[in-house]
Amino acid sequence: MSLHAELADELAARESQGLRRTRRLLTTPQRARVSVDGRDYTAFCSNDYLGLAADPRLAAAAKTGIDRYGVGAGASHLILGHSSAHHELETALADFVRLPQALLFSTGYMANMAVVSALVGRGDAVFADRLNHASLNDAALVSRATFKRYAHNDLAALERLLQTTPGRRRLVIVDAVFSMDGDIAPVPALLELCARHDAYLLIDDAHGFGVLGAEGRGTLSHFGIASGRVIYMATLGKAAGVAGAFVAGSAVLIESLVQNARTYIYTTATPPLLAQALLVSLQLIEQEDWRRVRLRELIAQLQRELAAGPWHLLPSDTPIQPLLVGGNAEALVLSARLAAQGLLVPAIRPPTVPQGTARLRISLSADHNAADVTRLTTALLQPA
Repeated sequence: MSLHAELADELAARESQGLRRTRRLLTTPQRARVSVDGRDYTAFCSNDYLGLAADPRLAAAAKTGIDRYGVGAGASHLILGHSSAHHELETALADFVRLPQALLFSTGYMANMAVVSALVGRGDAVFADRLNHASLNDAALVSRATFKRYAHNDLAALERLLQTTPGRRRLVIVDAVFSMDGDIAPVPALLELCARHDAYLLIDDAHGFGVLGAEGRGTLSHFGIASGRVIYMATLGKAAGVAGAFVAGSAVLIESLVQNARTYIYTTATPPLLAQALLVSLQLIEQEDWRRVRLRELIAQLQRELAAGPWHLLPSDTPIQPLLVGGNAEALVLSARLAAQGLLVPAIRPPTVPQGTARLRISLSADHNAADVTRLTTALLQPA
């Protein structure tokens, strides 16, 4: 059978199992109310948790960046692509999360790949929660270190693995906020285990940065943690509303990544205009606490209004509110029924989530209001 015939059969099988993904065409800025495929919707799909993606102040900063730096960086950071905007942003990010230094990356995927593959390899060991983001799992596989996974938030299982798995260097990797469940990792307990068993802890705070902690400083602030064993990663395309990611930690860690992280060394730097916009985004995250207040109010409202519904809302104190449906077909039907009423809520299916746990992933934003949430909950509670 030819390659194309094999691929066509695989696509047909995916379609029959309710697993084929499709792309929608967005023709407006990323907001709570959008135009998609020629129709207007209220969207509960975005990771723009603070409603900053379309903020005119960020757009104005990006335009200032264009006037000063042009559009493209033109080179990698280590050749001639590291602008003063990048440098200023790295300094501001380190200060914001209260860590010594920070290093910018083009994406969170590249940041996770960089940390794991640069710090561990053959003869080392990586330990990962089973519900971690794919980028963490792929990074562990690429590193060629021994890779051990433990059941979600099962600290006893992790300790057994730490006790029985040899490794010159040992690294625990974990989502701070799990992207499909919305729950927060037990970071203090994980850090205690790492201290007891001489391991380091990489925290992927993609969904906590800007949302959790004092002034949105993230999961470390949320738990009041300061430790030299922590390697901190966060993305800048979710709550921060722009694009990219950063890793923060000790000066030795950051310099080691500059020297050894392939996804940093061998790629063109992000456009400086994005760094210029992110400098303004950081200020707004810190100063405009009303955005986090509104999020907390909307989360409480959604949970209250769906309490008597036919589906189970997984426990989450974050803007990620997963409504467990079960079957792939059922989740797709429910998502389509909402779309017919002008409400966009994505159906999440395997392999993104385990078999039998297909769900609607409701993402709330400070750009939503109470009426938006009531409209959604009313539609969900209507008989099929």
